[in-house]
Amino acid sequence: MKIGILKEHKKGENRVSVSPTIAKAFIAKGFECIVEEGAGFASSFTDADYENVGAKILNQKELFNQANILVKINPFSDSEISMLKEGQVTISTLYHMSNPELIEALAQKGVSSFSLDAMPRISRAQDMDILSSQNNLAGYKAVILGAYEMTKIFPLMMTAAGTITPSRVLIFGVGVAGLQAIATAKRLGAVVEATDIRSETKEQAESLGAKFISVDNKGETSVGGYATEASDDYAARQKEAVNASLAKADLVITTAFVPGRKAPILITKEQVELMKNGAVIIDLASGQGGNCEVSKLNETIIHKGVKVIGTTNSPESVSTNASELFGKNIYNFIIHLTEENKLKWDLNDEITTGTLIVQEGKKLKN
Repeated sequence: MKIGILKEHKKGENRVSVSPTIAKAFIAKGFECIVEEGAGFASSFTDADYENVGAKILNQKELFNQANILVKINPFSDSEISMLKEGQVTISTLYHMSNPELIEALAQKGVSSFSLDAMPRISRAQDMDILSSQNNLAGYKAVILGAYEMTKIFPLMMTAAGTITPSRVLIFGVGVAGLQAIATAKRLGAVVEATDIRSETKEQAESLGAKFISVDNKGETSVGGYATEASDDYAARQKEAVNASLAKADLVITTAFVPGRKAPILITKEQVELMKNGAVIIDLASGQGGNCEVSKLNETIIHKGVKVIGTTNSPESVSTNASELFGKNIYNFIIHLTEENKLKWDLNDEITTGTLIVQEGKKLKN
C-alpha cells in the first residue's frame, strides 16, 4: 500500500502531515511512502531527509496517480480533488459539518474520505487526536506570544534596584491548550488563574499550580470531551466572577471552542475596558468568531490601552514539532485502520465510523 504525503499549499501553513521519522516507521511496517516534492521544506525537512529513510519523492501529478492513501493536514482543494481517482482513500481535516460542498465533491470522485477533526474523544483514540496534539503546542505558543507582546516580565525578580512583582495570567478554557498555557505560564513564574464551564477541570488546573475561579455550572458540563455552550445565566455569573481577576490581569488567554458553532463570547467589550492599560489578550478562538468581543482574526487591536491579538491555534509557528506530533497521530490512525497493510473497514469500530465521512463515493455524514 502506497501512502502519499502531500505538500500543504494553504497560505501560512508550514507543517507537513508526515515527517521523515514517521515515514521511516511506516516503511518499517511494510508500507511504501511517496512524498510530494518540497512537502517538508517549511518544517525544516528536506527531500533528502525523506529519501534517506526510504521514501520516494514525486511531483504532485505522479503522486496522485500512484497513491492508495493520500494524507494531508488541511482540507483538499478543488485542484487536488480534480486529481483524485475512484477508489483512493483521503485522510485530512474536512470540517464536514460546515463544508457540505467539499464532501459532495469528494463523493462525486468515488473516493473514501476520513476526517481527522472528527476523531472521537475517547481514551482509545488519544494517540490519534490531532486536536489535542496541535492544541497542546498552541497553548504553549500563546504564552510565548503573550510574553513577547507584554511590557512586563513573568517572574518575581529581586534586584538591587528593587523588587519586580510577578505578572498575573488568566486562562479561559481548561482544555488541552489551556492546560499547556497554565503549565508554561507557571514555569515562567507568573501567578496564574483559570476558569472553565466544566467543573471537573478544577482539579487539573490546580494540579498545575493555577487558582481555579469556580462558577456553579448547575449541571452544565461537556459532551464528547468538549465544553457545552453556556447558558445566558451561566455566562452572566461567570462574567461577574472573573471581573476582579480581569482587572488585575497582565495577560489573558482564551481557548474556548464549541465544535461546529461560533466560539462563545467570554470577554465583552465592557470587560476589556475594565482591564488595566498595557494588558494583553491572546484570543486563540478568533478563527471561529473569537472569545473576545473586540478581537479580529489575524489582527492586533488596541482598545482603551488593552492589546487584543486575534489568532488561531498556532502550531504552524512551531512546525517542526507540530509535524512530528501530527505525523504520529496519522501513523497511529492508519495502523488502527489497517490489517496486513490493507484497510479493514471495521464499521463496528467507533473510531472508524466517527471519522469516515465518505465511503466509496457514498456520503455517510451530512
